[in-house]
Amino acid sequence: MDYILSYEKNNQNGLSLKIPRRGDVMKIKRDKYKSARGGDSKILNLHCRKCDIIFAVYQKDGPGNLRRMYMDRIMEPQSLVGLRSEDIKDIKPIKCGECGAILAMPYIYKKESRNAFRVIQAAVIKRIKK
Repeated sequence: MDYILSYEKNNQNGLSLKIPRRGDVMKIKRDKYKSARGGDSKILNLHCRKCDIIFAVYQKDGPGNLRRMYMDRIMEPQSLVGLRSEDIKDIKPIKCGECGAILAMPYIYKKESRNAFRVIQAAVIKRIKK
């Protein structure tokens, strides 16, 4: 089963995501990875490009494009937060709950030996959470 995400409560096709609202407090993780990337972090709402539904809230460390989502930096939904301890072979691609588009594929980032999702950049829009 793929991880299909949407906002709908009790969605038959997928998992529910708490809608991030203005004023919600999310703590930025401070560790060796954040320091290695220059200490500049942003909280991003990640949207499906086809249907503009938010599928994840993610902490991006450092400048540049969003090429991968480290599993320990995903803040919402809880169904993805819990994947950081899973075996990479058991993790399925992330799909949009509305249109079914594949948004990210799981893999191990060998340079740091960290579990991550390779973001399909043509399918994802990132917006800074305010």
